[in-house]
Amino acid sequence: MKIKWIHPGTLMCLLLATSSFGQHGAPDGQWPTYGGDLGHSRYSGLDQIDGSNFSDLEIAWRFKTDNLGPNPEYRFQSTPLMIDGVIYSTGGSRRAVVALDATNGELLWMHRLEEGERGAAAPRQLSGRGLAYWREGDDARIIYVTPGYRLIALDANTGIRVQSFGENGIVDLKRDADQDIDLVNGEIGLHSTPIVAKDVVIVGASHRTGGNPRSRENVKGFARGFDVRTGKRLWIFHTVPMPGEYGYESWQDGSASYTGNTGVWAQISVDEELETVYLPVEAATGDYYGAYRPGNNLFAESLVAVDLYTGERKWHFQLVHHGIWDHDIPSAPILLDINVDGRPIKAVAQTTKQAFLYVFDRVTGEPVWPIEERPVAAGDVPGEWYSPTQPFPTRPPAYERQGVTVDDLIDFTPELREQALELVSWHKMGPLFTPPVVSNINGPLSTIMAPAAGGGTNWQGGSYDPETNVIYVASNSSVGSLAVVPPYPGQSDMAYIQGNATSGPRTSGGAGSQAGGGRTAFNATKREVPTSNRGRPPIGIRVQGLPLLKPPYGKLTAIDMNAGEIMWQVAHGRTPDRVRNHPMLQGLDIPRTGQNASMGTLVTRTLVIVGEGQLTTDESGVSSANLRAYNKQTGEEMGAVTLPAPQTGSPMTYLLNGEQYLVVAISGRSYSGELLAFKLPD
Repeated sequence: MKIKWIHPGTLMCLLLATSSFGQHGAPDGQWPTYGGDLGHSRYSGLDQIDGSNFSDLEIAWRFKTDNLGPNPEYRFQSTPLMIDGVIYSTGGSRRAVVALDATNGELLWMHRLEEGERGAAAPRQLSGRGLAYWREGDDARIIYVTPGYRLIALDANTGIRVQSFGENGIVDLKRDADQDIDLVNGEIGLHSTPIVAKDVVIVGASHRTGGNPRSRENVKGFARGFDVRTGKRLWIFHTVPMPGEYGYESWQDGSASYTGNTGVWAQISVDEELETVYLPVEAATGDYYGAYRPGNNLFAESLVAVDLYTGERKWHFQLVHHGIWDHDIPSAPILLDINVDGRPIKAVAQTTKQAFLYVFDRVTGEPVWPIEERPVAAGDVPGEWYSPTQPFPTRPPAYERQGVTVDDLIDFTPELREQALELVSWHKMGPLFTPPVVSNINGPLSTIMAPAAGGGTNWQGGSYDPETNVIYVASNSSVGSLAVVPPYPGQSDMAYIQGNATSGPRTSGGAGSQAGGGRTAFNATKREVPTSNRGRPPIGIRVQGLPLLKPPYGKLTAIDMNAGEIMWQVAHGRTPDRVRNHPMLQGLDIPRTGQNASMGTLVTRTLVIVGEGQLTTDESGVSSANLRAYNKQTGEEMGAVTLPAPQTGSPMTYLLNGEQYLVVAISGRSYSGELLAFKLPD
């Protein structure tokens, strides 16, 4: 039986659509922006789907993206929009744009741009994470960025380019960028969506992954604002300051002139009422070796608030000084209105790879709770410049493991613990901000780092409930190995780059890190490999194929933002097959471990909804993932539905014709990109 009524509380939430709805969630049962609203709450007041019926959800429609490019895509990260009964999404390996009927998924129109050599050379390809929407009267537009870094405006009704925008609907983002960028091979692009606020389109930038840069010189990832009607550039913010600009002195030895990256590759947030844009800035060139950029390097790894209409800096806070850990800011700042000790505060909260939640007054930039500069260890990589301190929030507490000690090592059995101790004896361990080492077969091979370079929290970020002032964030309890090695001749003009099994000569052995876990190379002719891996080089930092550290491997955390305290935490995700079926663990009672995966969340009036990032095999031998719903007050799991592939985009929800839909993008190594829409049975 279809449920056609709406809870009065839900109706109230739907009526919160105002000019400053950035702190109130998705309005009117729709989903008009990537994060639901301009403040990236990822909240909807809908409650037709709740804990009592979540497991009853059925597939309402599905949309496969295979034919939206020359090849299927296996990393589909979109969060679609829903406005006035139409779903809008990017999809496919060429980043096509589609409009779908929101009742049944029928294709209404499709747009694609053939970018030729420029698209093939793009550093950020595939479908990206979605698009933006703008409307004034009858003029409705879809705004997105192509893999080749072009900003395009489409008529939302037809998918045809808006001829009055830029040149025939296109603004070339490699031009008018206050620097010379090769139009074909220039190393700049964008995975994330643009954001539109009060007729201004704000666009960030991203680059190749920065562990192994070809050069200490690179394109700079400046942020820009454009007129949504004409495509005219309104402003530019120099994330690496120009001479005479604030922060230029933080780049010693003239390094601001050639250092690049520092793009805003994550989602951007906007407070329309304050006319303020919040830019989460990434690391500078390169991720793990910063000898060619001595100094603190503003505005790398900083949250920067700028004026919506001029781009002028209002305030900033650098979360990591002179970063050499790839702890760039990966996710959208969350705008929230909280009450701390009886004082109302317009706040902004930033989730991070290092699993700190940094919280500021979004008007002034002052930390809501003290953030202390604490001494951190210096390393011994030749030529490197080390910051003597790093900022540590005092509230809320970290929501994931930070750093590695012996007490963190796997201890399912005494034998596994002994093998873990043997393995870590090859490496350096320490607290958060322990620096990389030059990998050496005689030790240390690497710095064991937790969270790893992929987080903690990655681009998925968190979600916020404006009714209760609680932030929900799914996190990855990851561990990686972090080291630098000399490059191969001609590979890079830097003295050191990220170490891994293929990145550099192994005259002294090597080890390295990759997002979500490291790859360690051993030279068995110079030193024996650990007993547990004798005869083969171990991949990652694992013991008998098991994670080096204790579970949980992934968590879902609720954080009370009025108190700055963790409200609850649960292990998220079914125990992986390699743990559940491991021969050394048979007969042991192991609680659910959660999964190593970064996942996006959705919060509704009663639930927190988040999928799994790994397939597991059930008793009948079928591999699947789950989309799970938790009670948002207690963390109790309320239900789950089966997914044929892992969640790879963040979920969204909408109301249409009296029925609530829940949509999520899925994909995986053997499952190409697909949108799945669920609703309650008829």
